[in-house]
Amino acid sequence: MGELLPRLDASEVRRLDRAHVFRSWSAQDLVDPPVVVSAQGSRFTDDTGREYLDFSSQLVNVNIGHQHPELVEAIAEAAARMTTMSPAFAVETRSQAAAMIAEKAPGDLNSVFFTNGGADATEHAVRMARLHTGRSKVLAAYRSYHGGTAGAMALTGEPRRWGSEPSMPGVVHHWSPYFYRSPFYSESEEQEGERALAHLREVIAAEGPGHIAAIILEPIIGTNGVLVPPDGYLAGVRALCDEFGIVMIADEVMAGFGRVGEWFAVDHWGVTPDLITFAKGVNSGYVPLGGVIVNAAIRETFGPRTYPGGLTYQGHALACASAVASMRIFERDGIIEHARTLGEDVIGPGLREIAQRHPSVGEVRGLGVFWAVELVRDRTTREPFVPFNASGPDAAPMTEVMAACTSAGLWPFVKDNRIHVVPPCTTSADEAREGLAVLDRALTVADARTR
Repeated sequence: MGELLPRLDASEVRRLDRAHVFRSWSAQDLVDPPVVVSAQGSRFTDDTGREYLDFSSQLVNVNIGHQHPELVEAIAEAAARMTTMSPAFAVETRSQAAAMIAEKAPGDLNSVFFTNGGADATEHAVRMARLHTGRSKVLAAYRSYHGGTAGAMALTGEPRRWGSEPSMPGVVHHWSPYFYRSPFYSESEEQEGERALAHLREVIAAEGPGHIAAIILEPIIGTNGVLVPPDGYLAGVRALCDEFGIVMIADEVMAGFGRVGEWFAVDHWGVTPDLITFAKGVNSGYVPLGGVIVNAAIRETFGPRTYPGGLTYQGHALACASAVASMRIFERDGIIEHARTLGEDVIGPGLREIAQRHPSVGEVRGLGVFWAVELVRDRTTREPFVPFNASGPDAAPMTEVMAACTSAGLWPFVKDNRIHVVPPCTTSADEAREGLAVLDRALTVADARTR
């Protein structure tokens, strides 16, 4: 095996990376990533021997933690049985994974269309909705990210969309609730939800209800702020969809499979969408996998009628095996409950205490192991710590805060003026407290820039 997979020293890894790897979301000449040599549990280690407590779960996907020994063993065992097989055949691991996912999904979402990841899940969910309804338009939030493929980028509302335009027609963006920076000038969380729903109703009316195939939303907006909606908002969206015959698509790619202390974030509010997209946490990215969970009505549409879509690696046997093993570990070890308790008893209270000590913290919000710390220059005016979509020198203050964390052995998820606290769902209470203590110290760097 050594001859087939030779080990390289860190300098050679870095050289080959710089020479041949074209990186996502990066100016190629400006990026110089650390070389990671090992990972275990909630930690990973670079080539200098520095160990980091992973408060990012990489890309908010390693929910089960790094190198879970039983999951690694299960993947090896599955590879020895069958690595891959065409989607035209029924195979054990694909059937098992679909049945387990359907069992955990709410309501009558009982069929699973497998994909390779979240972006292509978005593409297929929208295609299903359009064909099911015979309509063309799709509504999506401005504060959203739905993936890096053409259609998914068109649905994305945040600035990463700009470089892909013009793109897929028929997408209309709207404002979703964000009480801390309310676009509706609300005076309470309840009012924010009500006004966001009124705004959405107006957008539907202006675009023509009979032309709208779907509304796609992240039940808890992820990359764009860990924005937890007011109680009643998702139920209100569900009611609007029912009223106008619109398909409700819940993008659970980031929030699903334990991240918020539930199998799916919609479960927190007891709302059942028509389609759920998933990826990331379904197997913690150990093997690429995503999919769309489909309700009975949409499944029936494609009973006698061919669904015009597919993938070579749809329901990849090895990827599905990893999902089966991961879900069984989650069930056996109570990881969903652990993530919920960690948020309620450790992370939430810890972040609220940190906020009281640091004038740079405007707000903390989240559920489970899905939290954001929003930084400000001025608590009174709520001026963001760095400008919207900042880059280069404008983003330097956040770079300084990030450096204060990493130099002390903490790797957070940083986006715009926020630090996202999103460790693996398996992180222990002591590890969470350790990370929060580092963040507490690092925020003194941010405090020095407040007014």
